[in-house]
Amino acid sequence: MSTTLGPTTAPPAGAHFDELAALLRGTLLTPDEPGYDGARQVYNAMIDRFPAAVAQCRDVTDVRHCVRFAREHGIEIAIRGGGHNAGGLGTWDDALVIDLSPMRSTTVDPEHRTVRVDGGCTWADVDHATVGFGMAAPSGFIGSTGVGGLTLGGGVGYLTRRYGLTVDNLLAADVVLADGRFVTASEDSHSDLFWALRGGGGNFGVVTSFTFQCHPIGENGIVHGGPVLYDIADTPEVMRWYREVLPSLPEELNGWIGLLTIPPAPPFPEQLWGRKSCGIIWCYTGPHDRLDEVLEPVRSFGSPLLVGLHDMPFTALQTAFDGLYPAGLQWYWRADFFDEISDEAIDVHVEFGNRLPTGHSTMHLYPIDGAASRVPADATAFAYRNGGWAGVIVGVDPDAANAPAITAWTKDYWSALHPTSAGGAYVNFLMDEDQDRVQASYLGNYDRLSRIKQRYDPDNLFHVNQNIHPSAP
Repeated sequence: MSTTLGPTTAPPAGAHFDELAALLRGTLLTPDEPGYDGARQVYNAMIDRFPAAVAQCRDVTDVRHCVRFAREHGIEIAIRGGGHNAGGLGTWDDALVIDLSPMRSTTVDPEHRTVRVDGGCTWADVDHATVGFGMAAPSGFIGSTGVGGLTLGGGVGYLTRRYGLTVDNLLAADVVLADGRFVTASEDSHSDLFWALRGGGGNFGVVTSFTFQCHPIGENGIVHGGPVLYDIADTPEVMRWYREVLPSLPEELNGWIGLLTIPPAPPFPEQLWGRKSCGIIWCYTGPHDRLDEVLEPVRSFGSPLLVGLHDMPFTALQTAFDGLYPAGLQWYWRADFFDEISDEAIDVHVEFGNRLPTGHSTMHLYPIDGAASRVPADATAFAYRNGGWAGVIVGVDPDAANAPAITAWTKDYWSALHPTSAGGAYVNFLMDEDQDRVQASYLGNYDRLSRIKQRYDPDNLFHVNQNIHPSAP
């Protein structure tokens, strides 16, 4: 039976989850079972939802059983990979959570420089598999981030300037569709679905595996990187220099800029603990015999509080923030794309950087230039490729009592900064926002996404996401 689902559909009383449990190799947890409380939680502790059941899937067949069962019984579906989604959309009240986290295998082909990754993998899993071969697939900035969520939203990270977005390096994806079919999407098979998956989020099915193109990095996986931190009072000068120098730097060197509080822990010098800062996190992945030449502009600018640049495995840089941002913190997000870092925007950053409400709260600007900007805007669903930045403001704290304060600071900061933006935002950074924001994030690609949604999920079964509505038949 095919059922049209709305965003508040609840499961019928007495849904027979024991029928589903009998079909699965994995574990099905309902509210009366041990382990449910832990299984329902996601990375953002501000999200506290109570699904009807959590299916910890072990293989593709488990996923297919879950999709069919939910459809037949009119139950909401939430899909979880790493659980990092800003809005906590890996869970939902009264839904069946399809939890892919037990599916964590990786297969590296060093000859062809590819890696096949299960849908429950984190980027730390992938980097562990590939960096030992001196290569990596472009990803993000936190090792505990799920592969699925980051990829389907686009994938902005340290390798973006040199090798493009994560979606620019996606070769194929295995997908369970809304009708339970299992297909492989690539340039040669279900090419329209493949186009939509590259930035369109979780709207089109449950992706159970990804195959990525990998690239050589550093010297056998050793890169040169780390933070250069300046006093918060230097923010205007640092941002003006950064916006000018970054486009002129070789694409092997990437750096994102942020406003932050220096963590009160080693390896940071104790005299800097708790100090507000404007920082740039650099990553150089090119040949080390060019290191001094490439980094000269970075090392010679300004009067930094700390220059923390050194050789390290790429895996170390990718996980450098994992300890500072473990699961279970309170998060509130706001985001925008920016074509430029204007003087007007810098004034806003100075105001709110001086008002960082907690030690974990921060603002980041991630560049989308170089290789990523040479891909046409309509080549993938991810459309913002004007050589600008993906910006994000996050209020973060361990204490739920501080949730109102970090939320207010984030909203006020975003409201002041938004008029300087390009409109729309990186969908992986959207939280509790409206349909207009979703559409704006895809520019001219939204209508095509809507038509593909109509073809593959006409009843909008997969709508617990930043939703793309099916076009009218």
